[in-house]
Amino acid sequence: MPQLIRTARATGLFYLGLAVSAALGFLTARSMIFDAGDAATTLANLVAHESLARAGIALELLVVLTQTLTAVWFYRLFRTVDGTAAGSIAAFGLVNAVAILGSAAVLATALQVATDGPADAGTIQLLYLVSGNLWEVGGLFFGLWLVPMGWCVLRSGWLPRPLGWVLVAGGVSYVLMTFVAYLAPGAGIAGDLLVVPATVGELWILGYLIVFGVRNHAETTAGARKRAETTAGARKREEASAPPSARTTLRRGR
Repeated sequence: MPQLIRTARATGLFYLGLAVSAALGFLTARSMIFDAGDAATTLANLVAHESLARAGIALELLVVLTQTLTAVWFYRLFRTVDGTAAGSIAAFGLVNAVAILGSAAVLATALQVATDGPADAGTIQLLYLVSGNLWEVGGLFFGLWLVPMGWCVLRSGWLPRPLGWVLVAGGVSYVLMTFVAYLAPGAGIAGDLLVVPATVGELWILGYLIVFGVRNHAETTAGARKRAETTAGARKREEASAPPSARTTLRRGR
């Protein structure tokens, strides 16, 4: 199996791990403990379901791990296509991972406070609200990493072009959703619809990467780009080391 396809499939698998751990941790375990309208219920759920709470913390740590690996592998996949865009995917992904790491620490603090002795329900509720807001503001960078990801898809030609446009649109929509959450908290379904393009794009790209890797011509294209970069670098070094009288001859020879 060509190296590029192996890298693409590993990227897709890491992305799948990120999606599954986020769904189980934030959407499932958290919702079974946190009651937005009743602090006493949140505290009671936390004490009664300590194992579930610990699993939720572990799942958030798994989100951090898988997003970090996904970010690094996306850089490995697209660095020959556009180094700046590939680096942006990695940087934005890592910033979001740090936000979720903060959420995991806050949830661990809430659990420790609740289980070490008599706890104030208001304090536990506050910690869960902080955790939720870390996910919310971190969504800004989760949206941002989709934009250069879509750009790399479009520029490389290794994946379907419509996928690239869906990712760019999804990234922009996700960023807007983060602002809408605070500027128009009552937006309701209109705000929720903003996440649809991002969800479609993410499921599409992780599925494509896992099943197909990249298109057949991608390995040849990547190899040609690498050879061209190597040749260009060798020419520059040759020109730099040549005497001034020979530099003109080298330039004319090209």
